[in-house]
Amino acid sequence: MYFLNRQLVPATTSAIAGFAAQPSFNHRFAFSTQSPEVDPEVTPEVSSGGGATEVTPGSTSESTPEVNPDLTPGLTPAADPLPLNSAQDEVARDNTGGTSEYHITFSPVEVTFKRKEGSEVMPQRLNIAVPHVWLRENCRCSECVNQATMQRNFSVFDLPEGIAPKTITLEPAGMRISWNHENHESLYDWDFLKRNIGRRRQRYPNSNQVHVHWTSKFLGGPPTVQYEEVMDSTSTKGLAKLTDALVRRGVVFVENTPFDDAIHTKHLLERIGPIRETHYGGFYDFVPDMAKADTAYTNIALPAHTDTTYFTDPAGLQAFHMLSHTAPEGSQAEGGMSLLVDGERAAKLLFQEDRAAFKALCSRGVPYHASGNDGVTITPTAMRPVIEALNFNSDNPDIIRIRWNNDDRGTMRIGQSSRHLLEWYQAARKFDEILKRPKSQYWFQLKPGSVLIFDNYRVLHGRSAFTGQRRICGAYINHDDFVSRWRNTNFPRDKVLAQVIG
Repeated sequence: MYFLNRQLVPATTSAIAGFAAQPSFNHRFAFSTQSPEVDPEVTPEVSSGGGATEVTPGSTSESTPEVNPDLTPGLTPAADPLPLNSAQDEVARDNTGGTSEYHITFSPVEVTFKRKEGSEVMPQRLNIAVPHVWLRENCRCSECVNQATMQRNFSVFDLPEGIAPKTITLEPAGMRISWNHENHESLYDWDFLKRNIGRRRQRYPNSNQVHVHWTSKFLGGPPTVQYEEVMDSTSTKGLAKLTDALVRRGVVFVENTPFDDAIHTKHLLERIGPIRETHYGGFYDFVPDMAKADTAYTNIALPAHTDTTYFTDPAGLQAFHMLSHTAPEGSQAEGGMSLLVDGERAAKLLFQEDRAAFKALCSRGVPYHASGNDGVTITPTAMRPVIEALNFNSDNPDIIRIRWNNDDRGTMRIGQSSRHLLEWYQAARKFDEILKRPKSQYWFQLKPGSVLIFDNYRVLHGRSAFTGQRRICGAYINHDDFVSRWRNTNFPRDKVLAQVIG
């Protein structure tokens, strides 16, 4: 259905200082080859965290990150203009037959990469200076890295502080360094160097991301995948479709799931990742009997919210499968419509309509708690804001996660001045109004055989009141486990390792 059957091709990010662009396999990065729903309320140019307009193959969505923090640690552009080769610099031996893209020199403390075009060296401002300690630590040979676990076998801090190259040789395969300590030799392939030097490090989440936003109409319908596809033990194509839909839209329905026994739903979710244990248990299968002290275990209406705001790391994915809805004796079962809201879209609307309100919800921590059950009092290790975003003061904030649950919010503390607290309440009121706009709310009816799975970092959920008794099963899955499954079912393993490890 719509984009689920298209071939997944990673996009690229532009190079800095002339280093080649590389694909990103970050969970927040994806592009669509179809024309997603256009939302006139969200200005595309401001949507660094997820474009809601058409994105074509090969296009990118790049934000302008703040200066310095995300530069690869230890790798900084060479400072003041220097002569091509200073007195203390040695020149790397070039065994590439003149095909190397770089003129490389090295001093007692660093290696300098100087971009070339033909035989000409580019301006000094494009030079990249790399400390020896970084190069030595990132040797990828079998002596330095366990090739089975991909974990480092040594500590660079156990080596002499003045470690430096004896010689550097440029080869078609990469840059070879012979070190002055223990005669160790390292070969850095060109792809590794291009991924890691002279460009901003891939963040989590990546600033180059394209999420497809949606509204009450959900143009084309929500993404779906068939149960049998996902459960096919001979292929991961169905699982790739499922996880990719979650990355792009934040929601997916798994159709034709058996509902005679909840175990089928449990096995389905375990295909994505381990089920997360909480104070509610692991896999849940419940009716509205208040077996747990939480409003979810009632039949009352619930406004749009995210779950587990009180955890330091909230649940990543959440799933619901309604196995049955039986009527009260002598009447019909009514109500129980389900609600979804694209929280990222709502946050972007807030950013566009009221920058001060957006900043207030990004900067003030909020107390959340789970205290209804005996022996349970859960709060995060530190108070977190409603909207967790990188660069929230910039023109391109990078939204990571939404925490919004009015019922679980504790008492807001009053400092010496109430001004900031009033600003927060005004901002929260504005955000609440956006969430309650009819265009923001997608209403539908859960039914047996259709499993709803959504990204709890992004998508808010709720329901209308109902009569009768509904039996619901489902579970939480950690976000990191889900992202890992997405990467490894949608991209080749070597490409994933190259992006994740370096």
